[in-house]
Amino acid sequence: MRRAALPLLAVLVALPFGLYALGLAIDAARGLRPPDSHLFAPGAPASNAALALHMAAGAVLTALVPLQLIPALRRRWPGLHRGMGRIFVGAALAAALGGLVYIAGRGTIGGPVMDAAFALYGVLLGVAALMAIRAARARDLVRHRRWALRFFTLAMGSLLFRLHYAAWFLATGGAGSTEALTGPFDRVQVFAFYLPYLALLELWLSREKRGAAPKSDASAG
Repeated sequence: MRRAALPLLAVLVALPFGLYALGLAIDAARGLRPPDSHLFAPGAPASNAALALHMAAGAVLTALVPLQLIPALRRRWPGLHRGMGRIFVGAALAAALGGLVYIAGRGTIGGPVMDAAFALYGVLLGVAALMAIRAARARDLVRHRRWALRFFTLAMGSLLFRLHYAAWFLATGGAGSTEALTGPFDRVQVFAFYLPYLALLELWLSREKRGAAPKSDASAG
């Protein structure tokens, strides 16, 4: 039960954001004008559709992917774990594709730096998803677990991006951040919501690899 507590807490924290993102995507798909006017633009159906796809798929990932980390679910319902994994991989690819199409068509509010950072994030998310399912199909559970953890870390990026801003504004009142997201803090933040977490994960995985081999249950990712 204790091993399930953290993933369930992550679901509870991420669910409101996921529902909010899903609501925006549904409104955009229905042709309504969402309040985030800098994201959805009139007369740009292709970029609006790409962003709606990105947000809808991302909402599913952010809100539900922590469930894959619950050991009891993997042990008792392996078929459910595999089925959810396929859904999440599809959602990751859809989110990455939608985001990349949007960046190519309209660009982000923060300009070239944010474009590059978000494009890299989308590519890494798609690669991690594909590598995780490829290792699972090869029944290489140790390798699957490592890629699944990378996938999970990246899947939580959208939420972490907003949590970083919330914490920063509470602590500093928004120092170094501009409305156009081109301030010094913004320039760092567009990379900091995922690269440091990946680096810490790689460090932990490297130390784990040098130590005892993962147990078979943990390696089910």
